[in-house]
Amino acid sequence: MSLREAAPAKVNLFLHVTGQRADGYHLLDSLAVFGPAADELRGESATGLSLRVKGPFAAALAGEADNLVLRAAHALAERGGVSPRAALTLVKRLPVASGIGGGSADAAAALRLLNRAWGLSLDEAELREIALPLGADIPVCLASRPARMGGVGEVITEAPRLPPCGLLLVNPGVTLPTPVVFRARTGGFSHPASLPAAWPNAAAMAAELAHLSNDLEAPAVALRPPIGEVLSALRTLPGCLLARMSGSGATCFGLFATADKARAACASLPATWWREGGALTG
Repeated sequence: MSLREAAPAKVNLFLHVTGQRADGYHLLDSLAVFGPAADELRGESATGLSLRVKGPFAAALAGEADNLVLRAAHALAERGGVSPRAALTLVKRLPVASGIGGGSADAAAALRLLNRAWGLSLDEAELREIALPLGADIPVCLASRPARMGGVGEVITEAPRLPPCGLLLVNPGVTLPTPVVFRARTGGFSHPASLPAAWPNAAAMAAELAHLSNDLEAPAVALRPPIGEVLSALRTLPGCLLARMSGSGATCFGLFATADKARAACASLPATWWREGGALTG
């Protein structure tokens, strides 16, 4: 066995907090897309289960005994009735605790890779059943395609057809745990968005998304002011159609008409910021 799976960044083009359950979890409405940056998971044959982490952001996960990748592997093995055997290597290229679902994407990649490696042949619906108890974002990351997210993130429906466009991801180098942002949020709840079946081009999509919001952006900026600096920088870039924070932060995105324009804009930003430009996966 020698397998590889990409774990693309999940980006929330908008995120409305629509309510709160009795158990404290918040209800959301969001449009999730993927790309252009990704972690990578590699798997080799082995007599037991192990995980090695390397890459630019590996240090942030050092000493983490209960990595979400390993939890996903054990859950899949239990469901499939097999012994968990694989030597896994996670190449961590996405910032940790940054609002782009890196850990969830890694766990989803583990489920896809090991489902093949162990010959389980579980379909996407079955993998979602395994994924949900591990984390609300993992089911949408399994397919890594645009989707509308509801509930606490587990209700996944079809997204509008997206036009070709470019996406620039930028993180100022700060971490921001999701629970902290939710606790800092004030005010009422937003209504779910009304979206069309499709957008004719990137400009039309950006114009409509501009009327929506990320309800976590204001508290995140208050907690981590560098997020505001990134948003200001994105909004001044030539060709940037929309700038917004993704998820609970601190990563922000800029939407562009083409992938080439997103890559060109990327080069003009401070080298001290993590940034990646390319195509939005449609």
